[in-house]
Amino acid sequence: MLTSECICTHLRRAARGVSRHYDEALADFGINVAQFSLLRHLQRLDQPSITSLAEAMGLDRSTLGRNLRVLEADGLVTLGEGSDQRNRLVCLTEAGKACLAAAHPAWEQAQLQLVEHLGESQRDELVRLLERLA
Repeated sequence: MLTSECICTHLRRAARGVSRHYDEALADFGINVAQFSLLRHLQRLDQPSITSLAEAMGLDRSTLGRNLRVLEADGLVTLGEGSDQRNRLVCLTEAGKACLAAAHPAWEQAQLQLVEHLGESQRDELVRLLERLA
């Protein structure tokens, strides 16, 4: 492996490994970690507009739209009318709620494994550093 001092290279490599870890944990539920995160945001925000959901997740509207279309096709979310055509609301369906509830223990286990690997103090430091970079 080539060594690099590039922070971006190291972050992207780590992000791929961490995403793979969560994706493997969630595979039996038919969703990946990005979809799980989106469903969790929907649960917390309770029928947000696409714009407010994109802002909360740090995504642009087009990326979020592509992700929502997949979840909509799977019956996990619906898109409803907002105050105007540009401001559609995103709703978690009953199937989406059930999927999220079923997948949550697997996500928790994946999270616990990473915390055990790092240790709580290093996890806290990592979160602090990542928030600072964000």
